Amino acid sequence: MYLEYFGMESYPFSLTPNTHFYANLPRHQQCLQLAITSLEQGEGLVKITGEVGTGKTLLCRQLLNSLSQDRFYTAYIPNPYLSPAELRFSLAQELGLGVSGHTSDKVLLDAIFQRLLELAQQRLQVVLVVDEAQAMHPETLEALRLLTNLETEERKLMQVILFGQPELDYRLEQHNMRQLKQRITFSGYLCPLNLAETQQYIHHRLSQAGYNGELLFAPDTFALIQRRTGGIARLINIVCHKALLLAYGSDRGQVDKRMIVRAIDDTDSIDRSSFAWLTRAFKAS
Repeated sequence: MYLEYFGMESYPFSLTPNTHFYANLPRHQQCLQLAITSLEQGEGLVKITGEVGTGKTLLCRQLLNSLSQDRFYTAYIPNPYLSPAELRFSLAQELGLGVSGHTSDKVLLDAIFQRLLELAQQRLQVVLVVDEAQAMHPETLEALRLLTNLETEERKLMQVILFGQPELDYRLEQHNMRQLKQRITFSGYLCPLNLAETQQYIHHRLSQAGYNGELLFAPDTFALIQRRTGGIARLINIVCHKALLLAYGSDRGQVDKRMIVRAIDDTDSIDRSSFAWLTRAFKAS
């Protein structure tokens, strides 16, 4: 569509969590550094939460890419809507164990423990990263807690990092989750972007997509984008992509405020109730 028109190599506002577009913004860097520091210190369990669309999965993948393979062995579970048995089976697969779905729980746990010991003897720290952790059943969360009990006299055999929506915090407040909650040594929160971060985020993604021309978004568009999207990265991506389509369709070299208004008005996931007056004003002008 507009790639050749704007001289880009890839779409800058794709919704796919591609680490090529990771913007090392202060709030993201803080959460990333929190996770890395906790792993280096050998802490058992870390939790990072954030609202829908704030970039948790992208941060999760950036963390996985940041960990040295000489020191860390990573296991990744992107969809934890699993039973306790399925969680153990998924972990065993991530650890490279050739197990079948008919393996008994005891045999599976013994195999996991032996594999963790082998990796520890190779001086590798095993890190289990769970995305969308708010989707885990209470029974599965309890099974995860029991897995964190696997240890030697000197160290934990596996560290766990949970990424999830704020619903994860609500779940952990339940009385039957108190043992797991006490295991969490560090917690981070991925905030929406403020105005300066929104502007930096947009410029960064355009640059990573190969754009090197004149200012593509008019200066007065950033405040409108940040305010109407609430600084939610996914919504920023949607609005900016639609605005670029409008600029391309209008044969314009810059996105203006009118295009942002039209892009927002076309996006169902944005609350437009208090935005109608501005839409009507632009349509009437």
